[in-house]
Amino acid sequence: MTANSRADQFFQEMIEAYSSSGDSLVLGGARLDGSTCTDCLVRVPLKMLNRHGLVAGATGSGKTKSIQGIAGSLSQAGVPVLMMDIKGDLSGLAKPGDVNDFINKRHAEIGFPFAPHGHPVELLSLTGSSGLQMRATASEFGPLLLSKVLKLNGTQEGTLAVIFQYCDEQKLPLLNLADLKKTLQYAGNEGRHEISKAYGKISSATTSTILRKVVALEQQGADAFFGERSFEVSDLLRTDNSGQGVISIVRLTDVQDKPRLFSTFMLSLLAEVYATLPEAGDLPKPKLVIVLDEAHVIFDQASSELLDQLEAIVKLIRSKGVGLIFCTQTPADVPASILGQLGLKVQHAQRAFTAADRKKIKLSAENFPESSYYDPKRELTELAVGEAFVTALDEKGTPTPLVRTLMCAPTSRMGILDDAEISALLNASTLKEKYANTIDSKSAYEILSAKLEDFQSKDQQETLKGQRKQAKLSKQSPYEKKSLFERLFGKAYARQLGRTVLREVTRGLLGVLGLGGGRRR
Repeated sequence: MTANSRADQFFQEMIEAYSSSGDSLVLGGARLDGSTCTDCLVRVPLKMLNRHGLVAGATGSGKTKSIQGIAGSLSQAGVPVLMMDIKGDLSGLAKPGDVNDFINKRHAEIGFPFAPHGHPVELLSLTGSSGLQMRATASEFGPLLLSKVLKLNGTQEGTLAVIFQYCDEQKLPLLNLADLKKTLQYAGNEGRHEISKAYGKISSATTSTILRKVVALEQQGADAFFGERSFEVSDLLRTDNSGQGVISIVRLTDVQDKPRLFSTFMLSLLAEVYATLPEAGDLPKPKLVIVLDEAHVIFDQASSELLDQLEAIVKLIRSKGVGLIFCTQTPADVPASILGQLGLKVQHAQRAFTAADRKKIKLSAENFPESSYYDPKRELTELAVGEAFVTALDEKGTPTPLVRTLMCAPTSRMGILDDAEISALLNASTLKEKYANTIDSKSAYEILSAKLEDFQSKDQQETLKGQRKQAKLSKQSPYEKKSLFERLFGKAYARQLGRTVLREVTRGLLGVLGLGGGRRR
């Protein structure tokens, strides 16, 4: 078979593998031997995007533009998207992209038209400094996930669960970290006996250890995240008046040096999405796609227990109609147990500067289906910016053949919004009034503070009662204070009698000891 006939056969196989009778995303065009087939579009069925995905590649290889293009295409297909933006370079999704000779040439090669298009964007933030404030209460977060984030041992985890149960039964709302700290202080001191009667003994040393770990989390800025009003999952599932899915971008540039806060938020959000949405089964398109840029930050900070929790969510959340797309530098950043759950893989170029880099490239190549047309181990280092190896799931859920793909350019602006554009976007938000202000409801902090004041008031009353009793005893009449001799013979005589008795006793003792001398004869 000649090279041309092999190429023709390959392109025909690609057309069959990546064709879709339903709604699909066009990622780009298939390439072989440096040429692109204008009829071989690489498509991913929308119904398969709840099987999750991975976009990987070295810095500068084009992976951020790929997730920007994927998010824009999903929005145009009516699918809401939630994106984690650590570097702050995704806000351009709100504005149409620019047309230039480079983009025109690329899309002519792909055989797919380029139409500049902006998308409905909502800017969110964990601190409120660069977007609408996202919050969750400590009760919503729950003792199990909080224990994993705080890296508590078994005893500490059990104690925290007891405290949450106590607060539920006693109607003590745990809204923020101040509530949790006050409850831990109460449980380790004044309330220890009360809680122990109902749930068993609680160690003050254990509550103190948990308290210190909560303070450490608070120092990472978590106090801004915990509280009311809680962000509602339904606000992530919106479409605009034209039917485009709203792209919610959580801007994390102000917390990128606080990885524990970011990983805490991400895991709580995934858990909340899973708990809130009903079972959906297989849908024509996802209810929501969540894109996690710089996903290695989550995995680097996660304990083994936390990874188990994340793995369980990844496995189960697709049944709620939710897809996850992890974006990172190399597939090795993602635990194997999670990597095996990802149906879509978009692998941009990797660099081979060291032996460790070459080992990672080999592992990346082994994650793909075997190919008779490509040599991924070699070609991964040769991919140009905007090129990627792609494999996905077809409509039947079967992995598609590996294909080298020239990726479509994002239809939105590739640069970021300026400050004025960001301010205008925030002011135009329909959610601004809903999440602008912090709600300070009566919670565990206020209730327990009042209870502690009652304890202190009772202690003070007991102390005053004791002092008054002592004062009463000390205020006796002068007659009661007089000795028996004073009362019988008078004060002066009693004093003289006392001196006489003392002198005679002293002389007797000295005489016995032979120290008293004697009369001269």
